[in-house]
Amino acid sequence: MVRCTHKGCGQDYEPENNGPDSCTYHPGAPIFHEGLKSWSCCSDVNKPVLDFDEFMAIQGCTTGQHTDEAPQAPPPKAAPQVNLTMTSSSGAAETYSSVPAGSSTSTPGSKSVSEAVVTKFEEEEDDLEASVPPGTTCRHKGCNVVYENDDLHRKEGGAASECTYHPKPPIFHEGSKSIAPVLTVAKGYLCCKRRVLEFDEFLKIEGCTKGSHVFVPKRKANTQQEEFTQCRIDHYQTPSEVHASVFAKKADPEASTIKIQETEVFLDIYLPDSKRFRKTLQLWGPVDVDASSFKFYGTKVELKLKKKDNRSWTLLEKTDRDLGNINFTFGVGGRTGTIGAKELVLDDVNRARA
Repeated sequence: MVRCTHKGCGQDYEPENNGPDSCTYHPGAPIFHEGLKSWSCCSDVNKPVLDFDEFMAIQGCTTGQHTDEAPQAPPPKAAPQVNLTMTSSSGAAETYSSVPAGSSTSTPGSKSVSEAVVTKFEEEEDDLEASVPPGTTCRHKGCNVVYENDDLHRKEGGAASECTYHPKPPIFHEGSKSIAPVLTVAKGYLCCKRRVLEFDEFLKIEGCTKGSHVFVPKRKANTQQEEFTQCRIDHYQTPSEVHASVFAKKADPEASTIKIQETEVFLDIYLPDSKRFRKTLQLWGPVDVDASSFKFYGTKVELKLKKKDNRSWTLLEKTDRDLGNINFTFGVGGRTGTIGAKELVLDDVNRARA
């Protein structure tokens, strides 16, 4: 097996099974600016995000063959030479500033541009009682070991049980805003001092701590009383699908449960601060369970429900109320049932009436 070097892929592949659409990746460069992270090749499609894990989870925008060739560095841009200088250091917090070469860091008006805000950070612990699907990657940053079996990766003294990783989050310090952002961001980890400019070099920074792998994190004991809360749900439909958004910010995908059935959807979503959202949606019409799916994002959970028939849904959920003579269309206005629609689309029944 060979590991693909395309950005956004990183999968192991067999050269003999490397088809023209085997790889999904980002052909562009990463962009880090004012805390936001995005890809130059699809920043108009995928909005910039703040969290590094969300950035790494942005799906590639281009398909092609896997490759094991070393990534080529982008051509140099016409920009002044930048000196990165650490102006202060206190514990794990470091402050960097950048100025053109030959300039003094004490020039009137100049100041440090970015600081790493250090918050309380607790390491995850592997739940040895939980089973791990083969092919699961260690959750530790900088490790990338893929699980094969307990004897090899989880048993004490196993041949590959030792993990070399970064225990603290990555940081991105910005320099002068008059220069292209991707060239003026020092990248590294809070737990060690090495800083680099190139994103590919950042991914290669070796871990600074040794310990055990984490494939399935152990849930920490919760001392706060659990509180049930409500989450707003919006949806829109096409002739063949219904798309619903559950606005549950920072939902825990590992602790949460979502079950899609033919006539209902069960939601049990864990949120920060011991909050929890639980609801069963009695769907307006039947759905194809195998063709339906859901996905967690930083601010919401997206449901894609494949209709079993092409009839229009008047609402997302069934109701006992008499709604009268309502003909629901696929429009662009209003709050209920139309969020996300881009153009007016009619199903077969409404098209005949139009």
